[in-house]
Amino acid sequence: MASGIRHIAERVTLTLTVGLGAVVSAAALFGWFDPGMLGAAIPKITLLILSTVTLFLLLELDRLRAIEKIKDLIVTLDVEAIARDRKVSHYGGVTRIHRRFAEDVFIDHLVAARREAAILQTWIPHLHRLEDALEEALHRGVRVRVLLLHPRSAVAKLREEALRVVRDPALEEDVPANVERCLSVLASVHKKAGAKKHLLGVRIYDSLPSIAVYRADDRYFVSSFLHGKLAVDSTQLEIDGADTPMGAEIQGELDMLWAVGHDVDLSDWRTSLKDIPPRRPT
Repeated sequence: MASGIRHIAERVTLTLTVGLGAVVSAAALFGWFDPGMLGAAIPKITLLILSTVTLFLLLELDRLRAIEKIKDLIVTLDVEAIARDRKVSHYGGVTRIHRRFAEDVFIDHLVAARREAAILQTWIPHLHRLEDALEEALHRGVRVRVLLLHPRSAVAKLREEALRVVRDPALEEDVPANVERCLSVLASVHKKAGAKKHLLGVRIYDSLPSIAVYRADDRYFVSSFLHGKLAVDSTQLEIDGADTPMGAEIQGELDMLWAVGHDVDLSDWRTSLKDIPPRRPT
């Protein structure tokens, strides 16, 4: 109510001021004022107009201060931080969903990685296409960890059966052979790494896999093991941030399987593999 009355008063005052200015101008133009009277009236009229403008500014001062505060608040806002917080609170760190593994996107992140890269898979179907990027990462001093399924484990047989359920038998996968093929490629990467070969760690795990993970620094690409479909052909969640809810869970899974996995000596992976017996079914 008070704000409405104030606006009305402001408009009336401004209208009267404009009207008075028009009347004085017209009177001076048509000679309605006595020259002596006009000379005495002009300073008073000017003072009246200035007083009216000053009054208007005083009435608007609080509003102008409020606008200035809003401006200062906007300047101090960290828009990127707010967007990041919203992403974390609403999406748990998920930034994008891919219909299948975004190989080129992951390679871009792997090429830019400076600290750590990791892969958790049963086996890596496209490892040969990641080979160069992994070698470059090692030469830059990036720690690389790879987790593969024990090829002679009962879980490997279960995964074969899961892939065979809805696929043509001609398309069925040989899980042990695929794991060993990956170890052969990784042994080549290890050899080419030279003095940086110690940064490449490979372990095999004998546990039911829950997810497939590709990590480059704080960027994760995560998918599930579905029946009749490879993980790389399944929907992928792209997650940004190891400190986000989703990122923390994924990293926890990586660390847990790494802790229970067994090191593979890549200088002689075949002998090393023979020395790691699969877990007996209970």
